Amino acid sequence: MIYGYARVSTKGQLDGNSIEEQSSKILGRYSNAKIFEESYSGAKEREIFNKVLYELQQDDLLVVTKLDRFCRTTKEGLQYIDMLMGKGVKIHILNMGLIEDTPMGRLIVTNLLAFAEFERAMIIERTQSGKAIAKTKEGFKEGRPKAYTDKQLDHALNLLSINGGDKSYNEVVEITGISKSTLIRENNKRKIIN
Repeated sequence: MIYGYARVSTKGQLDGNSIEEQSSKILGRYSNAKIFEESYSGAKEREIFNKVLYELQQDDLLVVTKLDRFCRTTKEGLQYIDMLMGKGVKIHILNMGLIEDTPMGRLIVTNLLAFAEFERAMIIERTQSGKAIAKTKEGFKEGRPKAYTDKQLDHALNLLSINGGDKSYNEVVEITGISKSTLIRENNKRKIIN
């Protein structure tokens, strides 16, 4: 049996890593593959991947598009490879080829895993460095920018009947375009402050 595994770390992951692109590449190579898809962030276990690992039997083939879709660290990757090869499962990383259970095959994979982990660590370091520099600049605010100005929110909240105006939440939403949940959240926040 051929098992394809596609994973994204974030909902909108791009650059050839979307779930659809990964599944398409696997099916382009192995049209009869059973595809498993997972959205994952490092904060939780990869439940679907663990299910695939459990289901794999001798002579099955596990296919992923890239090494970083298979594992996040060298240690983790080597553990998975040892476990799968111990079960007699073949592993095909599409952008690398079949992983062979030979001393040379293991040397190559170990080096590739180490470089992948190094690259990931460098990306994290650059991101944190960039964020640290941005924090030193005047006007830096972490997080998403506000959708509405304080003046717009003041106007909308003053229209509400619960704040002395003559409009319901739904009427204020229609007039201002500010969502009801935003109005309620902002109104509650201001009550706490005052």
